[in-house]
Amino acid sequence: MVVLLSLFGMICWGIAPVFAKAALKNIDPAAGLVLRTIFAASVVSGWVIITGNFSKVSSIPARTWWLIGIEALLATLVGDLAYYAALKKGDVSLVTIIMSSSPLITILCSVLFLGEQMTLMRLIGAVLVVAGIILIV
Repeated sequence: MVVLLSLFGMICWGIAPVFAKAALKNIDPAAGLVLRTIFAASVVSGWVIITGNFSKVSSIPARTWWLIGIEALLATLVGDLAYYAALKKGDVSLVTIIMSSSPLITILCSVLFLGEQMTLMRLIGAVLVVAGIILIV
């Protein structure tokens, strides 16, 4: 199930930049990010309300709010704003390849901060990703 969900997410993330690039043609990246964020927040909020899970949101511990808040600032605000700015100015295929190499940073951080194991296969995969980026850029 994890692999299927991951593949579905990969397909969505692979298709989405094409729409973003077309949408950013005549607007500022920050305005596009605001619109995207409002749209996504509205859909998710409606979903949570309709499914009756809103009470679960209010019961989330304060530490979790902080961690999700930091993640939101890094990923949704700063990261996505940089992504939109790069997407507006660059080729969608190049920008998405570079941005999609973010798991390299995740691997490093997960080893340093979460104590996860660096396996030989992950190391080989990371080296291949870097080699691929070098070849494309």
